[in-house]
Amino acid sequence: MKRFIGFIEKEFYHIFRDRRSLFILFGMPIAQILLFGFAITNEINNVDIAILDHSKDANTTEIISKIGSSKYFSIKQVITKETDIAAVFKKGEVKAVLNFEKDFSKNLIKEHKASVQIVTDATDPNTANTISNYVNAILQQYQKELNKDSSTPYQIVPETRMVYNPELKSVYMFVPGVMTIILMLVSAMMTSISITKEKELGTMEILLVSPIKPIQVIIGKVFPYIFLSIINAIVIVVLSIFIFNMPVQGSLFLLALESILFIVSALALGILISTISKTQQTAMMISLMGLMLPVILLSGFIFPISSMPVPLQVISSIIPAKWFILIIKGIMLKGVGLEYLWKETLTLLGMTVFFIALSVKKYKIRLE
Repeated sequence: MKRFIGFIEKEFYHIFRDRRSLFILFGMPIAQILLFGFAITNEINNVDIAILDHSKDANTTEIISKIGSSKYFSIKQVITKETDIAAVFKKGEVKAVLNFEKDFSKNLIKEHKASVQIVTDATDPNTANTISNYVNAILQQYQKELNKDSSTPYQIVPETRMVYNPELKSVYMFVPGVMTIILMLVSAMMTSISITKEKELGTMEILLVSPIKPIQVIIGKVFPYIFLSIINAIVIVVLSIFIFNMPVQGSLFLLALESILFIVSALALGILISTISKTQQTAMMISLMGLMLPVILLSGFIFPISSMPVPLQVISSIIPAKWFILIIKGIMLKGVGLEYLWKETLTLLGMTVFFIALSVKKYKIRLE
């Protein structure tokens, strides 16, 4: 019995000495519960909207004040004409526009009825629907307040219009996200595992001391995954177009270039993971927990980033998947070009250069 107890004590000592095991045992569950608890929500908070007020009277001013003072919406800008609606959506600056009709107060007093149009960006149909419901609720509350002291009830009629996805098809949201996840899986995880396998078997050192330069070895290892990832991207786009009737409003050439940029970024991440991983198991764990969860939860694929706490919003900004999803939706659903997507493209390019530079530096350190 003493031997058995001693054996158990030895196992505890081994676990507590291994910081990576302790991190997996205690760090990962804490990180997961925090991520899932704060990121997974059907609510919206601080969603950026724009206002188009043709009337500019007491009633519209009061409604706008109520909407802006709520925790759900943040008035990003005030536009002056109908043609500005398409422009603000293409820039991706707002998720909705409230369009108040001309003579809103006059119509409310004379006809006891006035209308406001709720125009939402339906590239994310769940968020668009939620925004519409929240605005309707605020309008209904304001309508009740008006009717308290009125013998003839006033009626505010909300008219909802969904742009880019009027039928609210969920496939319009899932195709960009699934494409991002698959490219990240093939590029980052498979690359990190492949290189770590060579190091684990001891063959990487043999390759690195061969006449081939270290950078050529690394490029040679990752090049097949670039090719495979490009094929995956083509297959996903073809299936989404012909099977799910996903539109491609923008340039296919630009979509291809942006996809290659993201693939290279993911590959650089895979190489970086392999530099800090000694075994395939460690590389897979880091890839799954360090990349997959953020891609699903913090990229804006399923859950709106604006509804998350500020620290998670900051973290989401350093995730390449967030910028790639914005690019895909911009090209495929909005039909915009590089003039609208330059910021996202430069961000993704900057991240790619940073990851590559850091990976090369790490490998040089390992070779000394």
